[in-house]
Amino acid sequence: MYLIFEEDGHFKAGSLLSETDATVQVETASGKRSKIKTASILLRFAAPAPAEVMAAAGTLAEELDADFLWEVAGSDEFGFEQLAQEYYGHTPQPAESVALLMTLHASPIHFHKKGRGRYRPAPAETLAAAKAGLEKKRLAAERQAHLAAELAAFRLPAEYTSLIPRILIAPDKNTLEYKALADAAAATGLSQLRLIERCGAIPSTFDFHLATFLLEYFPCGTGFPDVAEPHDPPALQKRAVRAFSIDDEATTEIDDALSVEWRDDGSICVGIHIAAPALGVAPDSEFDRMARERLSTVYYPGSKITMLPEPLIHHYTLGEAHDCPVLSLYLDVASDLRVRGTETRLEMVHIADNLRHETLEAQFNDDTLRNPAVPDYPYRRELEWLHDFTAVLEAGRGKTSTVDRVDYNFRIDGEHISITPRKRGSPIDKVVSELMIFANAHWGGWLAENRIPGIYRAQANGKTRMTTAPDPHQGLGVDQYAWATSPLRRYVDLINQRQLISLVQGSDPVYPPRSEALFTVVREFELAYDAYNEFQRRLERYLMLRWLIQENVSEVTARIIREDLVRFDTLPMVTRAPSVAGILPGSRVSLAISHIDLLDISFHAEYRETLEAPPDSGAVLP
Repeated sequence: MYLIFEEDGHFKAGSLLSETDATVQVETASGKRSKIKTASILLRFAAPAPAEVMAAAGTLAEELDADFLWEVAGSDEFGFEQLAQEYYGHTPQPAESVALLMTLHASPIHFHKKGRGRYRPAPAETLAAAKAGLEKKRLAAERQAHLAAELAAFRLPAEYTSLIPRILIAPDKNTLEYKALADAAAATGLSQLRLIERCGAIPSTFDFHLATFLLEYFPCGTGFPDVAEPHDPPALQKRAVRAFSIDDEATTEIDDALSVEWRDDGSICVGIHIAAPALGVAPDSEFDRMARERLSTVYYPGSKITMLPEPLIHHYTLGEAHDCPVLSLYLDVASDLRVRGTETRLEMVHIADNLRHETLEAQFNDDTLRNPAVPDYPYRRELEWLHDFTAVLEAGRGKTSTVDRVDYNFRIDGEHISITPRKRGSPIDKVVSELMIFANAHWGGWLAENRIPGIYRAQANGKTRMTTAPDPHQGLGVDQYAWATSPLRRYVDLINQRQLISLVQGSDPVYPPRSEALFTVVREFELAYDAYNEFQRRLERYLMLRWLIQENVSEVTARIIREDLVRFDTLPMVTRAPSVAGILPGSRVSLAISHIDLLDISFHAEYRETLEAPPDSGAVLP
């Protein structure tokens, strides 16, 4: 006796070996023996052999049409043998019964299974909907295959134009376009990124890197929603000082300005004036939500993404020839450059001039300081005195000037890249940075002294972090350091300014002790600030590689920092060069540059020769 039975959703045939009321033991053609439940048996027959029945059934099933069977099956539930009897018009042979069973089982849209070997024809409307769904899937499969073929032939279908770079960075893997891209990448052996590149879909690697960043951090775009024009700043008492700012030409968010008043007794009053957007950006207001979402202005070579909308910046930036609301810190400085006292005021001051680095640095530098042969320039007396005063402030922090390092300015003019060095620690740098350090340290201490919560920048053991505790900043040599001098550009500074204004006005702080809002901002700001800085560094690295190609540079000199880490001499590039391993740190070497990849922002640096031994090493080059 032979059996047809169902096991794990498949139909199998075998020889009956033994049987009880509940189970039978069968042996399949492969020789495998199994114990199955009696209820799993669909058909018993004496001949022919199981293998012959299954082979014949497969051939017969190819001739059966599920649509025709559905037409003749009626609407009631039935058993497969019953339908086989009606279809063939005689008692069906085992192969005929099995063939019909296979067809029913393979056509779930036509026949709904109701039990072992039993089915009910699908309602007409259900079948029509299922067929429409299958047709849709068929057409989608054809479209996917077509797209994959086009991509594999390195032709970009029109559908992908608006999907790049999203489909590479944050794809919806359920879309037909993504599946086709994955199929084509597998077929060509390329990564999806390289395949898209081969299709010519990344004409500008700069735009691609920018779009990738914007997709992650500004998915809704960099514009601001339409908002009402900000109210004019409140009327404040005006102080008769002539303030000036110092920024580069591209700066529009002018946060800080300085003033110097000469007194008859030889003392000097130094004013540090900080823009006061906190007067117009109320907590939880629409403007505040915008700033809170961005947390900082994003800087990158060639452009920036401001934290605040232009109308608000226009109201509070310290623009030339305007009376501006400011939070001022005044320093009473004795003739011997000692700070005798300080005062913080919320007021209006007149911004007489916006000095720009590009012009000022040619006039105010290490070579022109107190050089009588140099023609006068605006604010010469104030700047030269401030240079002396800030040197005292710097020494008071236990620091000394270091001018052996340089910064670099990146400029993009069409396709041309220029990278120009700028000595770090110039007189301009010292004046601005020392006065801002003093203000941030002083205001941080003032908040802590009055038990007003604030957000601080702390550093210990070389690690810098944001915190709500007034911890020391070892790198700067100050007991505490609260960012408060860039409220147009950093949300942390805006928050601290609100706290300082409440202290000046004698009102309750906006953020009370143990404010959860402060802790939340600290966490979010650090993540955003690190991401923005990393993007700036990455884009600068990209532009350096562009510059190497532009200038046809194939060899550079570099200094070994440690192990295989090197720093280029004439670019702000730090990279790994495994081939320098074993050469003494501090050595100056020549490196061959090759395999520049602007998409990966990578290249290869190969050691050529040692040009200079480390200082004081005593080593002699051959």
